[in-house]
Amino acid sequence: MSSTRHRALDAAVTLIGTEGIRALTHGRVDAAASLPPGSTSNHFRTRAALVAGVIEWIAQQERTDAGAPEIRGRDDLVAALSRMIAVQSGTLAARTRARYALFLEADADASRPLREQRDGMQEWLRGILRELGGERAEQATPFLMAAADGVLLHRLTVDPEVPVDEVIVRAVDAALQG
Repeated sequence: MSSTRHRALDAAVTLIGTEGIRALTHGRVDAAASLPPGSTSNHFRTRAALVAGVIEWIAQQERTDAGAPEIRGRDDLVAALSRMIAVQSGTLAARTRARYALFLEADADASRPLREQRDGMQEWLRGILRELGGERAEQATPFLMAAADGVLLHRLTVDPEVPVDEVIVRAVDAALQG
């Protein structure tokens, strides 16, 4: 991938994550990335192409970051989920906000890479719950995903300092009990 395209996509994610989806224009991306005017449109001719490019970029970055930790027990799962939420609501907060905004903005075809990324996370978690707590725990996967999403959204929108561990401990314990 060219340096210009990479810079444009990084800038686009930051724009969406800090100023909202309406801030996503070719000119604003060029300015935010310190690129000559027209650079972004050379790679993404339309706004729809730019949105699709940003969605794929976020999914690619999340796959790169995913490095799934080895989970051997309840405490490992709590630590891994808490760490993921802390990072996504901390250093990666703009990207997380952009992902949420794009889920809402993009049609089903365009948002497919983000949904596939989420599906992968859900399957990872489902396998861990099955391993740690059996079939009843596995069935609690949607509950645990919702609890994690809830605390993440709360940190992004209401209180960035709300403790994560306490919520995740309770959600993991409830999931493992089926």
